[in-house]
Amino acid sequence: MEELLKQLAEWMNSEEDEHLEFKEAKTQFDFEKLVRYCVALANEGGGRFILGVTDQIPRQVVSTQAYQNLEKTKTGLMERLRLRIEADEIKHPRGAGPGLSYPLKASWLLQQPGG
Repeated sequence: MEELLKQLAEWMNSEEDEHLEFKEAKTQFDFEKLVRYCVALANEGGGRFILGVTDQIPRQVVSTQAYQNLEKTKTGLMERLRLRIEADEIKHPRGAGPGLSYPLKASWLLQQPGG
């Protein structure tokens, strides 16, 4: 878990590009948009899509209430994209949440309050 926090800190200090995208998504994030971002990341060979973090440097963890049912979100993405998706929960001092990953090294870290 500590390794994921270190990796998140590195991502937060990086510029967004075709392999890295941040969205605040404090209360929600449209599932169809999530699907489109996943497709774009997969087309680029993978990357990271992080919710609950501001997209402007210096980035801040703001937490999100989007996708509170990680298994349902993961299943929905797998059905739509036909990719195997793995999920982890990431505990952050400013919020806790699940992280999703699928082959091609694409993943989403969702920071949610309360864990």
